[in-house]
Amino acid sequence: MEGFAAAQVFGSVILVGVCILFTKLCDAMWVKPRRIRSTLWRQGIRGPKPSFLYGNIQEMKNIQSVLVNDQASQPAVSHNTWVKSIFPYLHLWAQKYGSIYMYSTGNKQHLYIGQPELLKELNLHKSLDLGKPTYLSKSMESMLGDGIIRANGPYWAYQRKLIAPEFFLHKAKHMLGLMEESVIAMIRTWLSQVEINGGVADITVDKDLKRVSADIISKACFGNSYSQGKQIFAKLEVLQGVMSKPSILFGLANFRFLPTESNRKMWTLQKEIETLILDVVKARIEEVQSSSKSRKDLLETLLESATNSEDHLHTRDADRFIVDNCKNIYFAGHETTALTASWSLMLLALYPEWQERIRAEIFDICGDDRDCFQDLDKLRQLKSLTMVIQETLRLYGPAIITSREAFADLRVGDLTVPKGTIIWISVMALHRDPENWGPDADEFKPERFAGGVAEACKYPQSYIPFGFGSRLCVGQTFAMLELKILLRSILSNFSFSLSPEYRHSPVYKMLLAPQHGIRLLARRLQRENVMTQT
Repeated sequence: MEGFAAAQVFGSVILVGVCILFTKLCDAMWVKPRRIRSTLWRQGIRGPKPSFLYGNIQEMKNIQSVLVNDQASQPAVSHNTWVKSIFPYLHLWAQKYGSIYMYSTGNKQHLYIGQPELLKELNLHKSLDLGKPTYLSKSMESMLGDGIIRANGPYWAYQRKLIAPEFFLHKAKHMLGLMEESVIAMIRTWLSQVEINGGVADITVDKDLKRVSADIISKACFGNSYSQGKQIFAKLEVLQGVMSKPSILFGLANFRFLPTESNRKMWTLQKEIETLILDVVKARIEEVQSSSKSRKDLLETLLESATNSEDHLHTRDADRFIVDNCKNIYFAGHETTALTASWSLMLLALYPEWQERIRAEIFDICGDDRDCFQDLDKLRQLKSLTMVIQETLRLYGPAIITSREAFADLRVGDLTVPKGTIIWISVMALHRDPENWGPDADEFKPERFAGGVAEACKYPQSYIPFGFGSRLCVGQTFAMLELKILLRSILSNFSFSLSPEYRHSPVYKMLLAPQHGIRLLARRLQRENVMTQT
């Protein structure tokens, strides 16, 4: 009898467990999604009809496959025809349902927002109840861990408070020298290639600019050079390629725990990258202990925070905190700047009149003064160069889409956004909206920024190359200074045109990247027109 009673109790426990599990599954797969969709529906928001369990996944795949088959007929160089090939379902649904609509991927409910007025409201929302989607943090753990890019809540706020000051202007301006030092080495290499090839060299500029940008961020933040950290950058680039899938970005069927070939590759790369970063950290600790130098970079700031018992990090692994933020800075700190510089040179090759305009401005402001390249005040005077960078960020900004998750019911303007809703904003669509930018929105016209962003468009808050709201990129000032140093130094020595081998094919690789590289023909300027730094 005792055995029978025990069996009954055990059976009851199992039954209760099954009931609890079933209730949780129903809540996650049916109740919560239905609540979100019902709330949005009552406010007049529509979208494609989802199927049970899969949502709109199959429709997204169908739209993507149709558009891929149509890409062969696209013109060689165009600033708008390629846009709809990246997340084409978002563009198609916007045409059908308007600038605000909802859709589903499995049990995840997404709200697409393309209205500048609502974006203004989101910009003003500083609460920690609006953050990065939690499922993305899990999916991109191999690449970014729980660093500043993907963290949420108080832990994100703590990281921002710690890291942001390292990129403020008063610190960034002291890095102008090392920025110049890094770009000079590349310029010397290019000059040698031009000379060897009889005055014109076919250069894949994005590869070299990645190395230069990586060298700058390594020296500025970690106290070492690109050559010391090149394995980290190489492995991060491979990992970036593995993870550049819409299935990860939009939370489609994402079996990240299964030992698939792709997942095994990610796990291996993650482990190798973290080991290499810890080697850099170990070397820095030894250097600090044996040196009396007064300079303190970002890595030392992270080390101090991780070992400070007064900080709230005692609940987290110190090595994990350092590694995660190093991965974030290594990735975001060099990739975005290098891509922007590369797209800028491509556009300047297409529009040589802007090359001449920038060059004339450089010579007018700097003359024969080589120290001008490290003068922050003169750097600010390069208005034409600034306009070109801003227009490049509008048409070919590295971040082409951004997202937020509502961790509580939120009020955004007249719209109620239910808890659990994932908000998506297409930066490409906002930056090309003719109602905001005018009928020439798809054209390269840097002069639109002559009066600054405030006068460039109807809704300045919809210009978001560095993000928006409280999650604005902490390295924005540093990036703009680096871009000006890079482009000014390059354009003072070379003129560019498109290589016959250049194939214009922007693609999504976590950022907007040139699928086949950016190949340009470089010519050295005549000596009398050159302010060479070599």
